[in-house]
Amino acid sequence: MPRNNPKILVSNDDGIDAPGIYALANEIKKMGDVIVVAPDEQQSAVGHAITMNYPLRATKFYKNGKFFGYAIDGTPTDAVKLAVNSLLKEPPDLIISGINHGANTAISIIYSGTVSAATEGTILGIPSIAVSLTTYGKPDFRYAAKVARKIANIVLKKGLPKGVLLNVNVPAVSEKEIKGIKVTRQSKATWDDWFEARRDPNNKEYFWLTGRLVTKDKSDDTDQAAVENNFVSITPIQYDLTDYEMFEKMKKWKW
Repeated sequence: MPRNNPKILVSNDDGIDAPGIYALANEIKKMGDVIVVAPDEQQSAVGHAITMNYPLRATKFYKNGKFFGYAIDGTPTDAVKLAVNSLLKEPPDLIISGINHGANTAISIIYSGTVSAATEGTILGIPSIAVSLTTYGKPDFRYAAKVARKIANIVLKKGLPKGVLLNVNVPAVSEKEIKGIKVTRQSKATWDDWFEARRDPNNKEYFWLTGRLVTKDKSDDTDQAAVENNFVSITPIQYDLTDYEMFEKMKKWKW
């Protein structure tokens, strides 16, 4: 059974000063004791990178004159590892990463620092959730924060299997427009991306990554389909990348 005042670690990849983590921490404080440990700057799309070649520093971060958490000069994964192994007196009961500014559906999951922070929590044996708001425009994180708290309460009561985390994507529409919550699978949508060649003020060439998400999966049980139809998507994902069907086939091959 969860304790009455659970300890919850909040992190992200947008940086400790991002509005998404501020909204999330304030909402989650309604259900437990929150500690924020997050990168000191934007770390989107760094995946599961960890810092090995230089020391990490944890700096107390204040917001509106009050202590908010610890800023780490590393990646989202660094933040979670350092929090659990060094900064906290005991492991948290739950880790929540977010709220990310932008969707983390389909193939974006493998690039996401938001998801990787939650993945690291799962590796450390702690139930973990990644939460994203599906917009790159002007966000309103309030409803997504409430969804995160609802899901967090359920996870604390029911737990999660070893090696499994929840990837949550909240449509960027008003609360009245949300049709409900769907348990989904990862979509097979992929990025059709390319590099635009540009010129800097010194007329030197540089390249800027751009692209669009192409949906190859037309099923209605995917994360991408859910958010496109104004459903909150919850996808149970895992870090075990083994293809077990191929594993069984290959055992029969003559090597």
